[in-house]
Amino acid sequence: MSNKFLQYFSLTLVIIGAINWGLIGFFNLNVVSLLFGSMTWLSRVVYGLVGLCGLYLLNFYGIVASEPEEA
Repeated sequence: MSNKFLQYFSLTLVIIGAINWGLIGFFNLNVVSLLFGSMTWLSRVVYGLVGLCGLYLLNFYGIVASEPEEA
């Protein structure tokens, strides 16, 4: 498994999580609970994966900080 795959996978899951939080905030609609049930083991796995991917993406701050600035 390449590092690029892990980055794309993590970014995709975090975007899905962010969209889900937006739907909860604006429309009180939890898509994960709708698809997998309210706090079933499968929905807990989805929430856990989104959280782990969010932690992994913290290293993007280091990537952005190390890029040279364009003038």
